[in-house]
Amino acid sequence: MSFSDLFFLYLFLPVCLLIYYKASKTRTRNLILIIFSIIFYAWAQPLWVLLLLLSAAVNWMLALQIQSRKSPDRQKPFVALAVIYNLAMLLAFKYTGFFAENLNAMFRLSLPVPQIAQPIGLSFYTFRAISYILDVYWGKYKAQRRFSLFLLYLSFFPHMTAGPITRYSSMETALTKRRATPSDFYEGLLRIMVGLAKKVIIADHLITIVDNFFGTGLSSLSMLGTWYTTILYMLYIYFDFSGYTDMALGIARLFGFTLDENFRYPFMCKNIQEFWQRWHISLGTFFRDYLLYIPLFGKRRKYASLFLVWFCTGFWHGASWNYIIWGLYYGCFIFMEEKLGRKRLKAWPTWWKHLYSMLVIIIGQGIFYFENTRQLGSYLTHMFGISMAANGTGFTDIATWTSLKNNLFLIIIAVVACFPIVPKLKEKVTANRSDTVYTAAKVAAACFCVFLLIICSIMLVDSTNSPSLYWNF
Repeated sequence: MSFSDLFFLYLFLPVCLLIYYKASKTRTRNLILIIFSIIFYAWAQPLWVLLLLLSAAVNWMLALQIQSRKSPDRQKPFVALAVIYNLAMLLAFKYTGFFAENLNAMFRLSLPVPQIAQPIGLSFYTFRAISYILDVYWGKYKAQRRFSLFLLYLSFFPHMTAGPITRYSSMETALTKRRATPSDFYEGLLRIMVGLAKKVIIADHLITIVDNFFGTGLSSLSMLGTWYTTILYMLYIYFDFSGYTDMALGIARLFGFTLDENFRYPFMCKNIQEFWQRWHISLGTFFRDYLLYIPLFGKRRKYASLFLVWFCTGFWHGASWNYIIWGLYYGCFIFMEEKLGRKRLKAWPTWWKHLYSMLVIIIGQGIFYFENTRQLGSYLTHMFGISMAANGTGFTDIATWTSLKNNLFLIIIAVVACFPIVPKLKEKVTANRSDTVYTAAKVAAACFCVFLLIICSIMLVDSTNSPSLYWNF
């Protein structure tokens, strides 16, 4: 079950809300959310519910053990045990096949390569558990004594399968005391509809175009066609993931939870460091807070830690070399920006800063797409025109121009939607200080979002369910 599923939109979520608000006590409401979260997760993978429950039980008990020890030396074994357990779960289910394949290739072994189905959302709830354990150890908050509340934090279905990686501090108060106001419902519903439109109207159509070009092989693809397809893939990832996140935050708000933002118009960035302050924010801040400042070989090593962070960022996304290359690729540009310094970067012309950032991001998203390293190499030769000289492929081709012409309206909508137009309009309406204008703007926004919902619902009637790309991570 995914958020862009008619069953979820018109049955699961309404029934959950109805039963939830029929209950008056917070404890009962929490139990209802836990039950619906388990059902939501079990809908796709019933067996792996046991793994989720085991993870919740182990991390809950270890956190209590950490808190009960007053001395850091007595706490450390339990912290190490919790981190080892969580990372072991990730390695076992996500990376075992990758390691076996590479050991076979490097040492000419014949190790069996297990085909293990990865539990949905494993990377997300594992990182939530690790952040919880470390924050308890560092004394940022007390360990939760009630297992049901910790289980709700870990399994809450809006952020269960594809994030954001919510910190316990963001939900701690709301777990025991929360209230959804009419404003929460209004903003939450609008955000759900906008997120759904991002996913169904924009992302799902963009990936169809991308697959038509990249999925049939690269041999006949021109240089311009390669850039065109990569740009569409970049837009697809943004609208797919940010659309899912919008829906997650909107759904959470219906229940009185305010989750942290995960995207802030990333293509507005002027450098790569800023891009990662705007893109998948919860993942970037996780590695910054829990890995960047860890002493390596006895002391802090700034640049070694930086590349370790970006290696882990890439590897977190999947058990494939292209993700590692992708992570280190961004690490190299952030290292370069660190060495240049803020003053030099600030002195660049604004147009050049935007152009530089977009070129780096576009190429990076192409690396992200191709898990097969041979295809990745072929892609790069097409991207930089090497195949034009080596294989005689053209600079442009008819298929690219035809696709651009046929999908121009969709592409324009996607590009325009990357800019913070709605926040700017909200600012103007708020600054107007007119009740009439404010009310008219709210009614117009609601009508437009309902229109988007109707369009999306019609599109979903005969379509195959397409979960978010980040379900795979």
